[in-house]
Amino acid sequence: MAETGTPIADAPASNAPVPPTPPVPLSALLARDDLALRQIAGPAGPDVVIHWAHTSEMADPFPYLLGGELLLTAGVQIPDASAPGAFFDAYVARIVAAGGAALGFGLAPVHDTVPGALVTACDTHGLPLLEVPPQTTFSGVARAVWQLMAQARLAELRRVTEAQQSLASAAARPDPVPSVLRRLAQRLTGHAVLYGPDGTEIAAAGREPAPAVGKALRRLTEVVRPAGPATPASAADTVDGTRLSAYALGSGEGFVLGIAAGRRAGGDHTIASVGAVLLSLLIGEHHSGTGAARSSALVRLLLGASPQEVAPLLEDGDGDDGGGAGDRIVVHARPERRAPDPVAASALGAALGSPLVDLDGEVVRVLAPAGREPAPVPGWTLGVSAPAGPGGWPAADVQAARALARARATRAPLVRHGARPALSELVPEAEARAHARTLLAPLAPRPALVETLRTWLSLHGSWDRTAVALGVHRNTVRQRVARSAQLLDADLDDPDVRMELWFALRHS
Repeated sequence: MAETGTPIADAPASNAPVPPTPPVPLSALLARDDLALRQIAGPAGPDVVIHWAHTSEMADPFPYLLGGELLLTAGVQIPDASAPGAFFDAYVARIVAAGGAALGFGLAPVHDTVPGALVTACDTHGLPLLEVPPQTTFSGVARAVWQLMAQARLAELRRVTEAQQSLASAAARPDPVPSVLRRLAQRLTGHAVLYGPDGTEIAAAGREPAPAVGKALRRLTEVVRPAGPATPASAADTVDGTRLSAYALGSGEGFVLGIAAGRRAGGDHTIASVGAVLLSLLIGEHHSGTGAARSSALVRLLLGASPQEVAPLLEDGDGDDGGGAGDRIVVHARPERRAPDPVAASALGAALGSPLVDLDGEVVRVLAPAGREPAPVPGWTLGVSAPAGPGGWPAADVQAARALARARATRAPLVRHGARPALSELVPEAEARAHARTLLAPLAPRPALVETLRTWLSLHGSWDRTAVALGVHRNTVRQRVARSAQLLDADLDDPDVRMELWFALRHS
């Protein structure tokens, strides 16, 4: 961008006059010992870059140049004239007008030295001039340019990938917005600011720019702030040597990301765009109706509200979910191969149609709408509770845990808690619970025995599957079951005893 202080919208990449690859510093090409190139005229420094190499012996190469080239010539086109200065002045002027980045002059086979008039013309018009020795071929120079471009592209991709991973980690922190801004400022070596819809600064990270640059960045944000269908998504400017960028965030509420950096490196725009997408998601979640409602529900629970009071805030807003008001199912899930991480847990929640996800050690718990029948998810083992209202969610959590244990023991991808009517419903619940407490009283001080007996009975007395479900050795299962039989003074081989114990365990 020209250093005019006039902001303009970023042009699409397809309109760029150079290839979508990092340019090669001319100094990197000169540093190649195998080429033995020598600069004998024109400007030098890190700002002199080339985008490709092109060979031409035309007296006027202007129509054949796209800009950014290292033009290579052996001087075949030089006329046998008494005034070569005029020819070279016009020749170099046309190369500069076409956007040529540098000129390479070969010393063989036509000329033994670089014409002095060409050196003067390149100094006059500010075009870098390289001397190409006889042993260096033009194809070798072109190959070196492409090799350097490939190396630069690989380095840029590695830098962008590392930045993406770093920004994603920042977005998963407890303070995601400030963390993303800090990582952006670090990766871009600059200053990152989040502006609100009214233009106020909400959060910032990185070294504070000069006051004039800060004011220019604030003005630039107005270019991308929503004002109609033609509003650009991003804009850029350069003020006092500082590169300014502004990105409209996708929430559509007028939030803008502003960046001020002292340099522009390959991949900066991509990194900034990733940061803008993450901030859009974070802000959209926080300010959207569903995100704000879930935050409100959490705060109310922490302040003592009951699940029944906050359940209406968790509604998905898509109408009746197939159950009663607030009815949901609890899903317990374990990955089949490795411990779950936050990204995998969120993906599972999305597959089950719910953002209400809890990563609890090796188990992911999801509170999902009751009307959306869960299906097996590849790579996961699921245990699903029966539908329940807010008051029944704790019991549904226990159901899902037991269903998951059964699924793992039977190697089934999904097991649902049985909810069909049973003979146990003929006994009043209070009486059933009292009977269960009395019958299981000898095991009450030993919760591990109760859970082992419950799992063992549910799996028809299978030692191996019970061991898998509980995550213990099969000998441990045998010892616990034997101890339970001893404390209860019961014959566990008797089906009547098993049925009575199962009845009690169902109501404990």
